[in-house]
Amino acid sequence: MTVVPAVSGERLLEAWQEMLPKVIQPGDGFEIHLEEARQNSLLIHIAVSGHSMYSFDFRCQYVDDREVKVELLDAQQGKRHIDERHETVQQLIEDYVRHIRECAQKLQGVTHA
Repeated sequence: MTVVPAVSGERLLEAWQEMLPKVIQPGDGFEIHLEEARQNSLLIHIAVSGHSMYSFDFRCQYVDDREVKVELLDAQQGKRHIDERHETVQQLIEDYVRHIRECAQKLQGVTHA
């Protein structure tokens, strides 16, 4: 059973938008949206800085008011979908999953009742 954090979706989104740039690489772009179909989930798009043109889409779903499950939804290079099993891409995905979890940890003061 999943639990929705004890905070409004709007406040949760605002908190993530403030905190995520502090934990990802400087220069990386991002967009965060509430997932309408799941009130305890955020959709996070990260555009990697530099010439690689990699971008990743993740679902960040609250398992409870402190812990999140992070799922890769898509990996692209430019406008082309790529095989995320490539070693370089896997390393980037692991780094961003770690950053997303770190962001959730830093927001426990907001999400934990």
